Amino acid sequence: MSGRAFVGSSGTYNVRASELAREKRVKTIRCIVYFLDDSQQTFEVDKRSKGQHLLDMVFQHLELIEKDYFGLQFSDNDHSSDSMRWLDASKYIRKQIKLGPPYLLYFRVKFYVCDPSKLHEEYTRYHFFLQLKKDILAGKLVVPAATSVLLASYAVQSEIGDFNPEEHKNRYLADLRLIPNQTEEMEKKIAELHKLHKGQTPADAEYNFLDHAKRLDMYGVDLHRARVRDSTNSDIQLGVTSSGLVVFQNNLKINTFSWAKIVKISFKRKQFFIQLRREGTETYDSLLGFNMLSYRSCKNLWKSCVEHHTFFRLHAPRPPRKRLLFSLGSKFRYSGRTEYQTLEDGKHKARTERIFTRSPSKRFARQTVPQVTREVLDGWEKKISKPIARMNGTSSSHIRPYDSFSHKIQVSEPEYRPRKAWAETPSPEITAFTPSIPPKLINYVDDDTATDDLYEMSSYMSETAVTNGHEESQGLATIRMKPDDQGRFGFNVKGGADQNLPILVSRVAPNTPADTCIPRLNEGDQVLMINGREVAGLTHDQVVKLIRASRERHPAELLLTVRPNVYVGEDVEEPDFQYIPDARHVSSKVPRSDVLSESMLLLSDGLESGATIAQFEQLYRKKPGMCMNIAKLPENLNKNRYRDISPYDSTRVVLLGSPSGDYINASHVHMEIPTSGIVNRYIATQGPLPTTTFDFWLMVWEQQSTLVVMVTTLMERGRSKCHKYWPKLYESLEIGFLQVTCIREQETSSFAFREFTLINTENKEERHITHMQYTAWPDHGVPDDASDFLDFVMQVRQNRVGMVESAIVHCSAGIGRTGVLILMETAMCLIEANEPVYPLDIVKAMRDQRAMLIQTTSQYKFVCEAILKVYNERIVKPLKEYQR
Repeated sequence: MSGRAFVGSSGTYNVRASELAREKRVKTIRCIVYFLDDSQQTFEVDKRSKGQHLLDMVFQHLELIEKDYFGLQFSDNDHSSDSMRWLDASKYIRKQIKLGPPYLLYFRVKFYVCDPSKLHEEYTRYHFFLQLKKDILAGKLVVPAATSVLLASYAVQSEIGDFNPEEHKNRYLADLRLIPNQTEEMEKKIAELHKLHKGQTPADAEYNFLDHAKRLDMYGVDLHRARVRDSTNSDIQLGVTSSGLVVFQNNLKINTFSWAKIVKISFKRKQFFIQLRREGTETYDSLLGFNMLSYRSCKNLWKSCVEHHTFFRLHAPRPPRKRLLFSLGSKFRYSGRTEYQTLEDGKHKARTERIFTRSPSKRFARQTVPQVTREVLDGWEKKISKPIARMNGTSSSHIRPYDSFSHKIQVSEPEYRPRKAWAETPSPEITAFTPSIPPKLINYVDDDTATDDLYEMSSYMSETAVTNGHEESQGLATIRMKPDDQGRFGFNVKGGADQNLPILVSRVAPNTPADTCIPRLNEGDQVLMINGREVAGLTHDQVVKLIRASRERHPAELLLTVRPNVYVGEDVEEPDFQYIPDARHVSSKVPRSDVLSESMLLLSDGLESGATIAQFEQLYRKKPGMCMNIAKLPENLNKNRYRDISPYDSTRVVLLGSPSGDYINASHVHMEIPTSGIVNRYIATQGPLPTTTFDFWLMVWEQQSTLVVMVTTLMERGRSKCHKYWPKLYESLEIGFLQVTCIREQETSSFAFREFTLINTENKEERHITHMQYTAWPDHGVPDDASDFLDFVMQVRQNRVGMVESAIVHCSAGIGRTGVLILMETAMCLIEANEPVYPLDIVKAMRDQRAMLIQTTSQYKFVCEAILKVYNERIVKPLKEYQR
């Protein structure tokens, strides 16, 4: 055969090369994630991976612990206005994202916590802070002009620290991108507020930022556009929140449907429905229909409702329904963890200090939300999409359309007005104090020759978080320093067990070696440990010797663990006008016999929807027009435990026989119980200081009080809360012309009962005093269970039987726990008298007599829940003579 016969049929096949090519074939997909600090990270995941795998990689990259509040968003397509969607953890990534690869995703807050105090980690709060800043700049979170300036001032404090007149001159804020349409005039206002935040750490400033932002109408609202076919034919927005469904019109909240009032949510094509629980005399459930832009818009709203309800309301997600062969409708269920599970998990985890760097706010930083930009990365094609969600629609004739002006359906809460900038005082101490620009550390003067006052008045608000439920959250800093050539560290301390005061830094010297240390030590910082040894219980001399001993160490070094002090500048008077919320009351048409039970239903609904807490946060702290001039006189300043807690001039207790003057930080508080003729009389006062112990006992004597109720311990978390103003068992304390003797003492796990004899040594008159102390209140927050506290209040009430004089009640400042006890006992008396209980009205009556009674929202929520417990479990019930 010739060679030509094989020419047309010849060929080769490279087996090895084909095998190598198959191995090199891409089996992974690229996901580029943009973070809230404008950084980005590329993740390689298997093309068959589900969303949960990518989420886990992102959370691991961030080392995020409280991760359940966050999610990843992506753009659905390039053209639809309804394009931003959340990555579903249970579905395959490549089946969800239509654009790519590479897939572009955005790390965002998915569930906005209703109270930032629930977040244990400073790192988590920082991400919420970044998200809200982006929301404000993008116009997603609508903020009144005055509030936007206040929020911006906290952002500035977080980023650049305390105002320094030498460094911060002219337009020092010009390079920071803080608020939309920022002007020079706005920057001047921000700068003025920035000066007032002196001493706040970045964590503190961010917490205050969140604490104000949470009160905005549009905080944490997932908005969806809709249309109402009523007489107005108007466009509205439906917002999904932690408390329910909110209706907005022109960025104003016009209606609220709490989860407690919603029976069912459903959708069909472009129509979204909510079924409301029947009320009062209604014989049917109300079904409201809303018209959305498209089927996708409607389903996204429905899914958002399912997720928010499950996350915030349920203890655990409901298991998905089993698929039937011919079943219709969406089988979607939220599959992640709920907020309850997150919080419970956080209680059992140790809190660790975390070092992280805060990103600066550049004036012209690139915008990553809501604009989705695909940049050319490693040769990938550039694509752009615009993912701004807009929803609209039409209504079905057989469904009653939502009427924005229907008084029957409208159950909106009163308009919320943020607390004024001047009404806020210092921030709480936040866990893990790790500022990005560390505070400069000043070394201390270890000089015994310098003497300081034994007591320096601090701010109560700097020790107690405002409406956050955490008193004295642990924010600690570790400081290392070496002595100078003369063996000095450069600071003075004061306090000690012999003075019943914590160890505080009283003076810092400039130009000492410690000036170069990071972080900086400041006046007012509390020293907790020296060289690993706790100083609680040590005298002042022992602490000084411990510091000096550090010079003899090899190498000479001093290691301090301190709690940074939060200090705010001068006290600023609140304006005369303060907003008073309009709380819901039982209708006058309800039979008198049912008024109490109806008021309890209102209270229960308000707690479930969040309206009760929102109304409390709006209530003025100080009664408009009331003066506190006597407390501010120079001779009286050192009689106040906290410089920002004072009695009104008109309701203060006046001493008659005190050689130091007639002033004591105490107020008369009278609570009247309607129809019963009962008036419970209290004296709300601060815990005595070493210098005011005689004044305290003189007040007991002159007011003829026989009952003293103490709702604090002497020391909490290393800080003095109250001076021990009574003697030990069978011992006597002589102070002035009064002699106090302890004749009986009994302690339980929650209470301490004591009996004293109080003798006037001048006329030999003797009185019997009952002293009751509640010891089970936790170091921060409120008790997990109200049972012990209610037992204590019942014991107090038993000792008040037949009393016509005032019972003296005090905690540390005489406003927080003191107010809780007064409110609880008042509510019990109202229940016995078969009268309606409106806690907000009671607080208003209390604050009209002493400012700031009931200090935090957690305290208010705790006592409201305790009132419901007392009523529902019939611990207290209407007396027979008041039953109708």
